Amino acid sequence: MSNIVIGIEGLVGSGKTSICRELIKEIPNTVLLNGGNLYRSIVYSMIKNGKKLEELKKQGKKLDIKEMMDLFKIEIKIENNETIIYIDGKKVDEEAIQSKESSLAVSTIGGSADNKNLFVFAKNLIDDLKKDSNVIVSGRSVMKIYPDCDYHFFIVADLEERVKRKCHQYNNKETLEEIRDNIIKRDELQKQAGFYEYSDITEEIDVTNCKSVYESTKLVLSKIKLPELV
Repeated sequence: MSNIVIGIEGLVGSGKTSICRELIKEIPNTVLLNGGNLYRSIVYSMIKNGKKLEELKKQGKKLDIKEMMDLFKIEIKIENNETIIYIDGKKVDEEAIQSKESSLAVSTIGGSADNKNLFVFAKNLIDDLKKDSNVIVSGRSVMKIYPDCDYHFFIVADLEERVKRKCHQYNNKETLEEIRDNIIKRDELQKQAGFYEYSDITEEIDVTNCKSVYESTKLVLSKIKLPELV
């Protein structure tokens, strides 16, 4: 049986990354390509090196994201069945790229920049990983990057549940009101960029009432048909 590709997208704060990390434990011979972290690392590098957000936004389609990836020497490696990002030889600090500022910047830039060459790079990487493993792809525009996904899931949860989860992620360093405003703003930016679009094979999975990541993961697993999961 050939290896499969599973695309995972979702609303801001719905817990998609945590679900993906549980899935690679549950599905044998599986690796996770965290496309969101790759994109965040590129945008984080641009801003850290003095690029202003408004300036980057104005560049629009002139801003080749893959070119920026190469400029800042951003690489992907597989460690413990997950893609880890390195910037100029140093492992990425995930807390830094997951900050509110970085997340908002990604939502702002992602829909206007030229992602074409990055998407080609990602498709080739998925094809390469699929030769030896099942592949879970987490990020945005997964079906545009890899139209031949075997499964594509869109994770949703109601706003207040997502606010609580983000509050936990940020270790209560921000108020509920600040986090709620940020999620609403990012949701709107994602919609404007076309990142919340469904394809013919997309299945929506609502995890609002799940009490743990394990419960959310089981919902996803119930939709996947593999001999190992029967």
